[in-house]
Amino acid sequence: MSNLKVNQQALKLVVKLLAEPEKYNVNITTTKEGSTIIDAGVEAKGGYLAGKVVTEICLGGYGTVKFYSKLYGDLTLPSIQVYTDHPVIATLGSQYAGWRIKIGDYKAIGSGPARALSLKPKELYAKIGYRDHSDRTVIFLETSELPNGQIGKYIAGACGVRSDGLYIIVASTTSLVGSIQVSGRIVETGLHKLVEMGYNPKNVLSGLGVAPIAPVHPKFTKAMGRTNDMILYGGVVYLEVEDDDEEKLKKLVDDAPSSSSKDYGQPFTEIFKAAGHDFYKIDPALFAPAVVTVNNVTTGRLFRAGRIDVNLIAKSISG
Repeated sequence: MSNLKVNQQALKLVVKLLAEPEKYNVNITTTKEGSTIIDAGVEAKGGYLAGKVVTEICLGGYGTVKFYSKLYGDLTLPSIQVYTDHPVIATLGSQYAGWRIKIGDYKAIGSGPARALSLKPKELYAKIGYRDHSDRTVIFLETSELPNGQIGKYIAGACGVRSDGLYIIVASTTSLVGSIQVSGRIVETGLHKLVEMGYNPKNVLSGLGVAPIAPVHPKFTKAMGRTNDMILYGGVVYLEVEDDDEEKLKKLVDDAPSSSSKDYGQPFTEIFKAAGHDFYKIDPALFAPAVVTVNNVTTGRLFRAGRIDVNLIAKSISG
């Protein structure tokens, strides 16, 4: 069991947002139950500064985010670089969007350190052998609606903390913070795909990922499609592992990129439409980076598969 404390580390970053909301373009409110709501992209403007901090909070304080611009064909796009020396805990143990919250008409996808208290989903935490303990916690909700006290009460209860020990960060997919934090899941997407294929996460030592940041779109379906496309067609992940079975490792890497999926090859909005707007009808193999590179430090060998598709990136953001 790891001694890493994702809530303790992430709460140090939450303090930044609370101390200087004007700098980060966030709105801070408190529910009558005492939970703190940090709006980073619903009614608030948010931006790159907030996006960096929010993504690092989602990583449990154990990952670092940087921005730069990159050329994709003849298109220059803002891009994100994420790296971590604790990839399993930072991404699967915290950042993975594994908590679907639905109370009445309210829907949100939850990620971040609160998951390591609520153990959502349990199977994943059993697989990585991790759980956190804390009397205060932070969750990130991807949703277009600010949560009320009832939502806060439910989340606090599931995490075993008091309502006044809960910090909820919220941003819509149609906001800049929404775009940033999705592309910031590039390492998590690559690692999660390998683990779903049967790879032992404990072999993974560190990870670095790069992905374009989707231009913001005011319509949810367009924004959701674009943000997915940035990972599927433009995302690159690089992992260091220790592995004695290189034959199996090579096969896994060959099958890991998004291009191994039968649904690959169209902007995500079109794939989603063809699936009757049902995520569960989309081939799970699609949800992966465009390029997966793995360095086996045991032998020094490098395994790489996949490709960046600049045409599909351009097509995705043209509508």
